[in-house]
Amino acid sequence: MLVALTIATAVAALVLAAWCGFAAYRDQPTKDWHFIGMAVVTFLAAVQLIVGIVRLAQGDKPEQGTTIFVSYLVGSFACIPAAGFMSLAERTRWGSVTVAAGGVVLAVLQVRLYDIWGG
Repeated sequence: MLVALTIATAVAALVLAAWCGFAAYRDQPTKDWHFIGMAVVTFLAAVQLIVGIVRLAQGDKPEQGTTIFVSYLVGSFACIPAAGFMSLAERTRWGSVTVAAGGVVLAVLQVRLYDIWGG
């Protein structure tokens, strides 16, 4: 895994979480700007998914097992889009809370991916 990409994804996810958390604090739903932020974070997670699959295809093996590593990769990729779709269903401040929670979850998943790979 690329450590810089893992850190960038985790930091971007935490920035998104803080941004949406502030919107929830101000009693605002997710807005178009939040969805642009979600797209950026999802792009980083997609790049990480591709890098992880390429590394596995090249013969590199994670220390804690390939199955759990791929599961965490797919979960990381799906985390923010799932939170974004749920925020569309809840067009109140709780939609922003959902995306903020998704950002925190993604950051934790990044730390776990690093640990699974052998960091």
